[in-house]
This record gives sequence, structure tokens and C-alpha cells, in this order.
Amino acid sequence: MVPLLDPDPYILVLTGVGFLIALVAWLPLALRRLPLSLPIVCIALGAAVFSLPGARLVPSPLDHPEFTERFAEFVVIIALMGAGLKLDRPFGWRRWEVSWRLILVTLPLSIAAITLLAGTWMGLAWPVALLLAASLAPTDPVLAADVQVGPPRTGEEDEVRFGLTSEAGMNDGAAFPFVHLAIALSLAASTGEPWAAKWLTYNVLWEIGAGVAGGWLIGRAFGWVTFRIPAETKLAQTGDGLIALSATFVSYGLTEIIHSYGFLSVFVTALTFRAAHRSHDFHREMHDVTEQVERLAMMVLLLLFGGALAKGLLSGLAPGDVAAALVILLVIRPATGLLGLLGLRASASEKLTIAFFGIRGVGSIYYLAYGLNHMEAEGAERLWAIAGLVILVSILLHGLTVTPIMRLLDRRHGRDPDAEDIPPPGLQGPGAG
Repeated sequence: MVPLLDPDPYILVLTGVGFLIALVAWLPLALRRLPLSLPIVCIALGAAVFSLPGARLVPSPLDHPEFTERFAEFVVIIALMGAGLKLDRPFGWRRWEVSWRLILVTLPLSIAAITLLAGTWMGLAWPVALLLAASLAPTDPVLAADVQVGPPRTGEEDEVRFGLTSEAGMNDGAAFPFVHLAIALSLAASTGEPWAAKWLTYNVLWEIGAGVAGGWLIGRAFGWVTFRIPAETKLAQTGDGLIALSATFVSYGLTEIIHSYGFLSVFVTALTFRAAHRSHDFHREMHDVTEQVERLAMMVLLLLFGGALAKGLLSGLAPGDVAAALVILLVIRPATGLLGLLGLRASASEKLTIAFFGIRGVGSIYYLAYGLNHMEAEGAERLWAIAGLVILVSILLHGLTVTPIMRLLDRRHGRDPDAEDIPPPGLQGPGAG
């Protein structure tokens, strides 16, 4: 007699993937008006599944460091392409003033403040403190989706949503030099070799410059073959949004081959690709594909993160780490955000919202995994516990407040958050004319 409750693991995986895809499609609609976010649901599901008596897998980043780095990397680059494609506002210094402020002022100040906190209050070695700071300072392009702009040409691009979307797109590349600085300082502490000149010329000037230039060239190339070559062969004629995934992987791969910042390259590629024919409907097709892939990959990662929490990821916390995590989220990010936005032509409520929603998530997982895989650092268990706690609190805090705060902000600006029709065209930003 065939046992009824002894299914093949392959069948279980297929069944689970089927349920997961259904949740990917349905949950965003179900949660649209609730003070609850998709990441919260994913973490809860992951914790529940991995707490079952038969769940023997321990999805800990300590046990699977290479997989953690690579899978988080994959999710982030998909999110960066999606973020770049859905930005309607043309690129420019004045139009993107809020973005430059968040990248050039808020991000470095956040890294400095978290480094100081981690090196003094938490007692970490300074290179390790800097690695933790560089991992926890950037706003995440994946989990910040609820405070980002809408799909291309939907007009859902007020200053708050634009600022947080563009910040999330740029700061993953902008934070990488600080991760490399932590690695360089760690190596110098053990070997005594000079590090400053190499870090400045290679990790800052070359990798940023080559990443931007490479992303622009690849975006131009994809824009040309998609929109500009003869009608019978242009890629836009296919109507297949998978072209966005092609651009993502080509951009990331080629720029990583020449040892530059692939994250930055992917975002620049997306912006350049969008600028090739800003009003074309094909951008919506490409955005929809990237969003679906991103959401599915994000749910898998957060299920594993929930499982890691259930299996004791936070057990390495030391006394005072919980308070430090709250300071990072409730003091450092809002304070540095407001400092960066001083003088910006925006209402106080908009500035407060941008400063508050510095969401931590998948990017933090990637940077910490990358750093720990490339440097000698004592206390990796505690570092993962601290990062896991900050990410968890961020997901809960921001996830529970994003819907009511954004709905209130929309009403204050004369927008109906429950409207089903397409809102008016998106803002062009300061200096548009």
C-alpha cells in the first residue's frame, strides 16, 4: 500500500512554489489598504514553515555565506533595474536635487554615525564597525517598494516617492566604496600595507567612474536596438519585457568583468534605457516583468530570512545591541536625513517622511555577506544578529506605518489614495521648464 502522507520532496517543492507564486500575485492587492506589508507576511510564513518539526534545513547566512551573498545580489540587481525604469523624471542636477542630498550628505553622515556607534557603544573593531555601518546605512531598493514611485507613466511620482526611489537606486553603488574601505582597513591591520592610495584610485575613482560609464554605454546600446533600429527588427516590436532582464544581466556582468560597481551600472543602464524613448509603452512591459521576478525572489529570500530568525539568528545579540538597533533606525537615519534635506523646497511633512523611511533590507544582507566573505572579522555571529535585528525591526516598523503615512500624505497633497483611475502625469521636479 502506498503511504498517503509521504510525498516526494520534488512534489513538495513544486506545491510550495505554486502557493508562493499565487501569493506573489495576490498579496499586494490584498494588503493594499491594510497597515501590513508583503515582507512582514513573508517573514512570518518563513518562521512558521521552518519551525515545523520536520524542517531540518537551517537557512542561516553563517552556514551558507556564498549562497547568501549571491542570492541577495541577484535580488538587488533586479530591483535596481525596476527602480530605474519606473522613474519618469528626466535625469538632471536640479531635478534630482533631493537624490543628491540623500546620497552626498545623508549616506556619508549615516555611515559615520553608525560606525561611531558600533565602535564605541557596541565595542566592535573599527574596520568591522565600518562594515556594519556601510551595510546598514543604504535605503533598500527591494523592501522600499511601498514608498517608491508607481510603474512608468502612471504619474505616481511626488517628491517623497521620487526621493526614496532614486536614493535606493543610487546608494547601493555609493555605499560600496565604504565596504571596500572596511576590507582595506582590515587587511592593513594584519599586514601593515598602505591602503589609502589604492582605495581612492581603484575602489572610488575607477570603480565608480567605470560603473557609471559602462552603465550609460550599455543603456544606450539597449535603447538603440530596442527603439531606434528599423521597425521590423527593433526589440520593442517583440512586446517581450524579458529584454529588461537581459539588460540587467549584461550590464551587471560586463561591468563586474572590468571590476567596477555593477549595482551602479545597472541603475544607470535602466535610466539611460528609459531615456532612449521615455514615453514608449514598452517600458511598462519591461517594468512589469522585472517587478514580478523581483517580488518572487524577494519572497523566497524573506522566507529564508524568517526561517533563519526561527532557527536562532538573533541569538548572538549582546547586551545593548537592541538599543543600538533602535538608535540606528529612529535617531541616526531620521537625523541625517533631515540634515541632508535642509534647504530643500519641500514641505516639512515630506522631509520627515523621506527621513523616516530609510528602509533596511536585502541590500544590507548582501553588503554584510560580501564583506565577511572578503575579510577576516571576529564575531560574525553577532554581526549577523545585529543586522538581522535592524532589518526585522525596519520591516515591522516601516511596514506597519507605510500605508497610513503615505495615504495621509496623498490626502494632504490633494490625491485620492483610493482612486482607481490613473493619476495625472508625474512631476518633472525642481528646475523643470
